[in-house]
Amino acid sequence: MKNVLAEMESVMSQNNNELLNTTPLKAQHTGTDAKKHFFSLGTIEHIDITKNPAIVDVVDQMANMAFSARDLNRAADIYDRMLKETDCGVILTLAGSLISAGLKKVIVDMIKNNMVDAIVSTGANIVDQDFFEALGFKHYIAEEKLKSGLFDNELREHAIDRIYDTLIDEEELRICDEATQKAFDEMEPGPHSSREFIRALGKQLEDNGGPKCADSIIYECYKRQIPIFGPAFNDCSAGFGLVYHAVNRNYDPARTATWDGGKDFYELTQLKIKNPNTGIFMIGGGVPKNFTQDIVVCAEVLGHDAPMHKYAIQVTVADVRDGALSSSTLKEASSWGKVSTAFEQMVFSEATLAVPLIVGYAYHKGSWKARTGRKWNELLENATVNA
Repeated sequence: MKNVLAEMESVMSQNNNELLNTTPLKAQHTGTDAKKHFFSLGTIEHIDITKNPAIVDVVDQMANMAFSARDLNRAADIYDRMLKETDCGVILTLAGSLISAGLKKVIVDMIKNNMVDAIVSTGANIVDQDFFEALGFKHYIAEEKLKSGLFDNELREHAIDRIYDTLIDEEELRICDEATQKAFDEMEPGPHSSREFIRALGKQLEDNGGPKCADSIIYECYKRQIPIFGPAFNDCSAGFGLVYHAVNRNYDPARTATWDGGKDFYELTQLKIKNPNTGIFMIGGGVPKNFTQDIVVCAEVLGHDAPMHKYAIQVTVADVRDGALSSSTLKEASSWGKVSTAFEQMVFSEATLAVPLIVGYAYHKGSWKARTGRKWNELLENATVNA
């Protein structure tokens, strides 16, 4: 085994430049001119809920409707209740393709107005989409015919990635991969939480004059000391950056920054221990949902009788009947000791429809005006590992 590892290190050392390839090898037609006709419909624009005070009246009227409308009204009311309790730490979880779909400004406005204290997200939303746009790149509106899937081979030949009705330039995404590596190269060797890696991306933006677009989740959180966790951090552009970074250092632990998933769990649990009153706003499901719910149990494992999350809302289109985590109800989570059933609400709706209404309602109700930023990053930077 030692001989195999030595041989691998030798190969990596000799071929680092080849391994850091940013050219898609399965594409035949690369470059801006070859693919610009696919982007002719323009770019995805991010919805601005701050300009629509009438959202409050619309959502209030939903209280006397039925089905998903009434569920959405109750979810909006629960979110407003979270914000009214100034000692309630609000954790936002993100899963699914949200930033590429036009929800970035909604989330940035939540950050700017103290409507969220921590974020737990898939890596794709934070790195492949938000950081990607902060580097100056765009998500594009796809022609209707491309949704059929009949043209995906042609898209691949032009190094264009498709997310249902949205397009991304893969060559630009490779630049994003490389940018993460450069940020990680500046970090101290040793184990780091995903929060620390994502903060390094915010620092890189700061050191280079800020984002090359109007808004950035990573950058706003960096400035306001709001932690962002990516519990599946290597499942995105940052994963490629981690590989690039480690290969360049031949996986030498004395020179390599590494991702420590256990440290992620410990840090987020510390927030629950130090701020027992919490509410969670979950967009989609997946790893961010369960990771955030589980910090109640993790606190118990560490000997702290932390209360269940007092408030919880989830927006999802997942089907509860398949037994999967993304679709499991919040009442089900209560059986695990994670979520209180007093103020919980599932909203079975696609996020781009429901989230602007829920957040817009809370924004224009104005309960956030009495809140101040918790700056939880500072708390975690000063924390020592002590159960």
